Amino acid sequence: MKYTSEMIKGRGAVSNPQGRFETQQLEAFDDGWPRDDDEDREGRPSTIVTHEQAKTILTRNRSPDLPFHVSLNPYRGCEHGCIYCFARPTHSYLELSPGLDFETRLFAKVNAAELLRRELAAPGWQTEPIALGVNTDAYQPCEKKLGITRQVLEVLHECRQAVGIITKSAMIERDMDLLADMASQNLVATTITITTLDHDIARTLEPRAASPTRRLATIERLARAGIPVGVNVAPVIPFVTDQDLERIIQAAADAGASSAGYIILRLPWELNELFQQWLQAHLPDRAERVMNRIRDMRGGKEYDATFGSRMRGEGLWAELIAKRYAAIIAKTRLSERRTADFGRLDCSLFRRPTSVPAARQSENAGTPTQFDMF
Repeated sequence: MKYTSEMIKGRGAVSNPQGRFETQQLEAFDDGWPRDDDEDREGRPSTIVTHEQAKTILTRNRSPDLPFHVSLNPYRGCEHGCIYCFARPTHSYLELSPGLDFETRLFAKVNAAELLRRELAAPGWQTEPIALGVNTDAYQPCEKKLGITRQVLEVLHECRQAVGIITKSAMIERDMDLLADMASQNLVATTITITTLDHDIARTLEPRAASPTRRLATIERLARAGIPVGVNVAPVIPFVTDQDLERIIQAAADAGASSAGYIILRLPWELNELFQQWLQAHLPDRAERVMNRIRDMRGGKEYDATFGSRMRGEGLWAELIAKRYAAIIAKTRLSERRTADFGRLDCSLFRRPTSVPAARQSENAGTPTQFDMF
């Protein structure tokens, strides 16, 4: 089905452009016959979750501006549908669209816990903190039924493996029993991302994520349970969410957060087109103003992937945001998330798993490995 640049209730993207690796150019044609598997009763795209046997589960990066080197993502694609998600272009590796496909054609790595157990048992594993759910949310809606993230946490808990978790979902509260025990051993740090406190903006920016108010409640509940929790204000979007920076950090501090960070909007690859379509559909009156300010922060470009500046931007406006952030951090006395979360975790307690499943010879031959946008 062909979708045009119009608002689709419950979805972030307003189109489904082809990914950059697709070799064939396709043109949609509506023959009048319904496609029950692709659409709901109101003609909106449905979510399809494909179970896969992944080959590997840990992804490594060498990015100097990230506080971690190893990450684990139980899912590919994300039903939260955040239009600004930097991971959208990874769906192109699957020859799917970074648009609606990214939030409706999901892949669940059902053998994630099994693979993790083997990775942690390998003689070559040198323990260091693992980042969970960085590329795509580990607590997106399908996790409620599949429980893959819960299985992964059970392995991490058994092995006393340090982990940092970032999510927009209140579902993390389900696992507070494991997290609280790990926190007592300094093995876990959690982060809740909050982009805006404006519920109307949040409904279109991140349509299937928990509401801003619900996320603040999650921060409070994690903190009350003794689980270290920070807030990530991301992304900061000029003339859309930037006015909420101080209010988000103050509200998170009042709820019990111990650290805070922020990231300026990034628009790699196909995400640039998708975000501009969203602007035209939802905020046409300020679309050009937003993009002009983004270019000001990227040396005249719409995106610059240079390490060091890609997360913070450059120029006068980026410097102003940095000063505002420093001021509110000083006022609330929170730690800077970039250095606080992973830097304090204890890796000395690690122990290898007591039981390790044998590798399956037929394990998912031909399935693409996990890619990320770090």
